[in-house]
Amino acid sequence: MAAPFSPSGQRSLRFGEASVDVLSDFLTNLDNKNKRNLERLSAFCGRFKVRKVVEHTFLICEQLELDPLVGYHAIEILDRFMVKHIENLFSIQKSRTSDGASCGAKESYEDLIFKNLGDKFRIFLLSSVQIASKLALHSKAVNNNSASQYLQSLGSSCPKETLLESELLILKTLDFQLNVPNPLLYVETLLDVLGHNDPTTPVAQLHHLCKYVLLFIYLQREPVYRSLLVAATGRLSPSPEQRAKFVSVTEDCMLLGVGVIAVSAFIHQASAWEKVVEELTLISGFSARSIMDFAHVTLTHITKNRAP
Repeated sequence: MAAPFSPSGQRSLRFGEASVDVLSDFLTNLDNKNKRNLERLSAFCGRFKVRKVVEHTFLICEQLELDPLVGYHAIEILDRFMVKHIENLFSIQKSRTSDGASCGAKESYEDLIFKNLGDKFRIFLLSSVQIASKLALHSKAVNNNSASQYLQSLGSSCPKETLLESELLILKTLDFQLNVPNPLLYVETLLDVLGHNDPTTPVAQLHHLCKYVLLFIYLQREPVYRSLLVAATGRLSPSPEQRAKFVSVTEDCMLLGVGVIAVSAFIHQASAWEKVVEELTLISGFSARSIMDFAHVTLTHITKNRAP
């Protein structure tokens, strides 16, 4: 990063409460975590961050009165779990095939995997919210009683033992590595740094806008990032190789964070947004061009989706 920050252990603070020293250490910690995450991405990551999953996740959080941080964390946990869980299931299938299983048996096994996952997906999603709620210091934890009551309110039911088994499966599949990048945490930390570096920045107003912009990007994730890919490659139909390389862009929480703030700054006061972009460049190390490109694509989609 361009700013002189030194590594430190992660701490959890509310937005706007951190001192300069703590904030500097915290941002460096997030930056390092983001880089480590980008170094070990699965080619299939992000496949479960689709609109319906995002909508369902935040509906659960709203009904259970959870902090939005929980929702974003739950989505990240679910996506990583599902990718790894499916990879594990197909690894078992591959070993069985090599032991002499027929092609027909292989296809039947694959169909069974996806049917089984479809039946359990709602429980996996709810369990991801439960786990994320237990990791949040400023949100109530969702226990199995609360989760069971929520399902009953939807006219569904699930034994508490099944909910517990689902939680344990997620924890074990992820090797209990649950401290995954949370996009809202990146946005709030970057905003805090921005406010400390330039006290004239309307941080409170930007924070309010950022929550809506980030949610919009998550709900419109596929079309927004597809447009970014087209803009980056200059091709309406990027090659498979270009798509594979672009996965790191779709999972870059630091880029997403500065992009969300840049969009919010433009919406709040277009005449001052270049100053905000310049400061974000110094903080994050991303070029002004990259930040502006992200903001331009997002703003295009926002205006395209605006109600008449």
